Amino acid sequence: MGHHRKIEIMDTTLRDGEQTSGVSFLPSEKLQIAKLLLDEMKVDRIEVASARVSEGEMEGVKRITQWAAEKGYLDRVEVLGFVDTPDSINWIKEAGGKVLNLLTKGSLNHLTHQLRKTPEQHFKDIEKSVLYARQNGISVNVYLEDWSNGMRNSMDYTMDLIGVLVQLQVRRIMLPDTLGLLNPREVSHFLKLITSEYPDTHFDFHAHNDYDLSVANVLEAIYNGVGGIHTTVNGLGERAGNAPLESVIAVLKDFTDFKLNVKENKIYRVSKLVEQFSGQHIPANKPVVGENVFTQTAGIHADGDNKKNLYFNDLLPERFGRQRKYALGKTSGKANIVKNLQELGISLEPDELTKVTQRIIELGDKKERVTTEDLPYIISDVLQNNSISHDIFIEGYNLSHSKGLRPTVQLKININGESYEEGSSGDGQYDAFMKALKKIYKSLNKELPVLTNYSVTIPPGGKTDAFVETVITWDFGKIFKTKGLDSDQTVAALKATEKMLNIIEKIKNTEPGIGTIPDENPELDKKNFYGNEYSAIAG
Repeated sequence: MGHHRKIEIMDTTLRDGEQTSGVSFLPSEKLQIAKLLLDEMKVDRIEVASARVSEGEMEGVKRITQWAAEKGYLDRVEVLGFVDTPDSINWIKEAGGKVLNLLTKGSLNHLTHQLRKTPEQHFKDIEKSVLYARQNGISVNVYLEDWSNGMRNSMDYTMDLIGVLVQLQVRRIMLPDTLGLLNPREVSHFLKLITSEYPDTHFDFHAHNDYDLSVANVLEAIYNGVGGIHTTVNGLGERAGNAPLESVIAVLKDFTDFKLNVKENKIYRVSKLVEQFSGQHIPANKPVVGENVFTQTAGIHADGDNKKNLYFNDLLPERFGRQRKYALGKTSGKANIVKNLQELGISLEPDELTKVTQRIIELGDKKERVTTEDLPYIISDVLQNNSISHDIFIEGYNLSHSKGLRPTVQLKININGESYEEGSSGDGQYDAFMKALKKIYKSLNKELPVLTNYSVTIPPGGKTDAFVETVITWDFGKIFKTKGLDSDQTVAALKATEKMLNIIEKIKNTEPGIGTIPDENPELDKKNFYGNEYSAIAG
């Protein structure tokens, strides 16, 4: 068991979690998630962005650092940067950041084939970055990218790099299993070697879940001397994702004696909001936060009590804040809505709050009750609406669906102040709508993206009067998603499509060549190089 050491949790949902295919948070969404993680859940640190990515990214970081500065949290907000003195450090400084997570090459393979440098050159460049950061009042943690392969295939180089970083007295040395290839035995072996040689150095472990071993590997890392663990909410991240925050917390609380700051009773609300903002729905059977997890416990509770708790384990729903009973509706005043938002740990800007209130009242007209379960859907819809221009909007439509006849649509749409009308039939109402829209766009020589996925969900526990959220995935040279919310499924899809039309209009009007990828950093994610508003919106 543990030695009562405190384990730091560094959550990287806003940086590494955003590497999930098709996920890109708006600046306002990033701020909400940051507030929830630091203020509500009491996560020790958060990594919020990669330096030098886009204007949208800069805006998101500035919002977080301004809020964090007021709350005294600035040293807990971290930004990934590169060995590119002075560029990354200047970017972080401009964004108001105080902590650089410096990405270095943790394997000889990466160093030789990506940077084409010798270890001596790389170590010198790292020292230059660390010293420049310190001169600018920025503290430094260091990532060893591809560390797991480094330990497997070039251990001398990787141990030399750790030695150099210990000499430089960086704040933390962060060891990522970048490709998610380690098993628990290897984690145990490699970390024992490192922590026994450098017992006074703080090491973080960063797991990926390619073999579904991320949480098992985290447990081994903890047993073998690391001081910090990196997580993402709902296990977001590229490929199979990162170690899920919710599972890591439950495992560390129940299987070790180590101390954690994190408030686990806030997990569920953070999980649900991130689910909404990311458009990545949580599988029903996902541990801790999935809808099915506590179904059996609830169904057989009374019988189990009578039979010596035969079906009982420590994962009680109350631990994770999974019981809420608040109703909202068109009669709710702003104070009541604010109270419900506070219950979720959400504090919106005044204009956002006004819009959320209006939306609740408007939706309450169509539905008998709005529950707290619905709020993440409504907030997500409002924040996305807020960030998109409305130069294109549907002025009117007539949808008909009759037995024995094909559905038809008569559509009137306003594009940059001009109205256009067209009708069509199709296999369904939405198909008919899209065919009418395509006719209009073809007549204007405008291109539409390809629809690649279309999903419809209702909030948990929703009845037939529930809202419907339609999430549509589009391909316009880049994959992005838009969401629509309404009590009618087809109308929700129309709203999602209207958002898409405004986004692609913005892309086409954006100057070409914004944000070319720096040669020095091939690992930068291309999805962030589509220019400011697009990279921020497409989520």
